[in-house]
Amino acid sequence: MADFSLNTALSQQQTLTPQMRRSLEILQSNSMELSQLIHQAMEINPVLEEIDVYPEEKNEDDSDDFSEEDGLGHLNETDDDYRERDIYQNASAHSQDDEERRQFLYESIVAPETLQQHLAEQVNQSIVSEQIKHVTLALIGNLDERGFLDVSTEKLCQQLEIKPALMKQSLQLLQSFDPAGIGAVDLRDSLLIQLSRNNRQDSLEYKIIDQFLSDLARRHLSQIARALGTTVERIAEATERIAHLNPDPGGSFSPTANPHITPDVIIRRQDDGTFEAELTNDHIPRLRISDFYKSLLAKTGSDKKALEYIRENIRDGRSIIGSISLRQETIHSIAVRIIERQQPFLRFGHSKLRPMTMSEIADDLGMHATTISRAVAGKFILTPHGMMEMRAFFATGYQTASGAELSNAAVREAMLSLIGSENPAKPLSDDALTKALNVSGIDIKRRTVAKYREQLHILPSHLRKR
Repeated sequence: MADFSLNTALSQQQTLTPQMRRSLEILQSNSMELSQLIHQAMEINPVLEEIDVYPEEKNEDDSDDFSEEDGLGHLNETDDDYRERDIYQNASAHSQDDEERRQFLYESIVAPETLQQHLAEQVNQSIVSEQIKHVTLALIGNLDERGFLDVSTEKLCQQLEIKPALMKQSLQLLQSFDPAGIGAVDLRDSLLIQLSRNNRQDSLEYKIIDQFLSDLARRHLSQIARALGTTVERIAEATERIAHLNPDPGGSFSPTANPHITPDVIIRRQDDGTFEAELTNDHIPRLRISDFYKSLLAKTGSDKKALEYIRENIRDGRSIIGSISLRQETIHSIAVRIIERQQPFLRFGHSKLRPMTMSEIADDLGMHATTISRAVAGKFILTPHGMMEMRAFFATGYQTASGAELSNAAVREAMLSLIGSENPAKPLSDDALTKALNVSGIDIKRRTVAKYREQLHILPSHLRKR
């Protein structure tokens, strides 16, 4: 009996860490990244196959996917198929070593920043109206992996029901962001934007790109020179300078981590005025264990090594299916809690965003705060007020004198409003901003005001004076 217990412990030690690591990767992946992980798993594991419905939505015909009549009756399905749920939601059932190892894995796997995240952060720091921010985020959501728009602004105006002037302002804001050349309609437009950012609209290279880009691609330098009334040598020199421009402004971000922004959750307003969270599963393949491989286990004359290989792949496949199901449940549960806590924001907009911490949601769901952090990393949520990162909902805040709660974002909005209405000849100092916010009931310190001002890229008062 002692030997049996020892062997069981060793087996868990060998298989637990890879399962945990994969579960963490699945949890923190956005929908496009998860799709790639699933396709990779299907290439490696032959027992996995796609179906039209998720396991939790399966009909009676799929009920045997999780039965014990497939030759796996000796396996402990509670331990093997649902171990990931225990890892996330029942940490107390594990030893201190297990908890430390789990926490280490949470903290060691770092998701790369996507192009959309990089641009969304610049939107949040821009001193513009909320309306322009919302339209700019919509534009960001329609960039391809090179950073070019793959939808016409006219069509987007119709979809958003906005005027062309607002779209033009928002597009100009997007095209002012880093990396230079982002938000263009095509390569020509992107290169011209890059030259304009450096005040080179009157340059020879600008004229070449604007009028003769196709000829340049064919190296028809003499034709370009004749058309522009200059020498081939000057055209060649300009071509060298053009070669230093970036034809792929979004390319510095990983293509696998840089899909179009596809929201993982959509919050919809119902006819009765309430809000409902809906997961988007468009890019996520739906999996089950192949009936063919399950039937092979019932053949007693099969090769033992082959049977063991099939058993291992079925066990692994069920672990993957369970991890995907857990990811979906976790993200949906977080979205439901966001709806419960952010009713003012959903009804009235960003100025009503309330402070909310990951620890609060973790306590509600019986999870670790780091699990919440991993679950919202890189995920986007489409709200009635535009596309937002799920992480943006989690921030500490302030309580006004009347007892109302304000998030950090709402405080920054209040600062922007004060600075936007200041007298240019007598701009508000950090002290004056602090006093004005205090008078409005927001208990905030001067050093915090200075920090927020810097985050918003607003100059000190003596440099704003005009």
